[in-house]
Amino acid sequence: MKNLKILLMVFIVGMGLMSFNNISKDESCFRKEKGLNLKGYEVGDEATDFKLKNVDGKMVSLSDFKSAKGFIVIFTCNHCPYAKKYEDRVIELDKKYKSQGYPVVAINPNDPNVQPEDGYQQMIERAKEKKFTFPYLVDEGQKIFPQYGATKTPHVFIIQKENGKNIVKYIGAIDNNYDNPNDVSEYYAQDALNSLIKGEPIKTTKTVAIGCTVKVKK
Repeated sequence: MKNLKILLMVFIVGMGLMSFNNISKDESCFRKEKGLNLKGYEVGDEATDFKLKNVDGKMVSLSDFKSAKGFIVIFTCNHCPYAKKYEDRVIELDKKYKSQGYPVVAINPNDPNVQPEDGYQQMIERAKEKKFTFPYLVDEGQKIFPQYGATKTPHVFIIQKENGKNIVKYIGAIDNNYDNPNDVSEYYAQDALNSLIKGEPIKTTKTVAIGCTVKVKK
């Protein structure tokens, strides 16, 4: 009887592992099919350029910014409350650092069929309402955010041009308090940008992005 119980337990565990492996394989296939099998960039990696549609209907690439020293690439959207909390701060980042060679380039990674508030027309209206001073691009086909490894809105990637390449220098959050800009004690993005401008090492190169998950096409 004891041996029978042991055999039964082994059988149950084995079946459980098989089910888990099948689920993992299915998830892996799904992510591969959707282009989500890429782990994304790490600090020091070269970021490839892209060509995405802006809210003004024009196609925008990083290569269009001939005089830029780098970029503040931010994956964001319309509907997410975290993204909304940061909108004014993103505008301020662009106003402060664009003149120093680091403009903001915002990208909406969400599929509008999953989240209708993040549709292209809604992006146009939001950019006009908030008077965005930067490009607000749509990641049609959701091909760019997996390359970067963006998982949240907002998710920041600070890039610097080096020898003709776009090198990732910082990944993560804008600061350490999404809810209230007056209570921020760590200005991650600003600190990274100030260090780049001064030619100094960045103290904190990676933080955890806080926000809504990217809405992927089902």
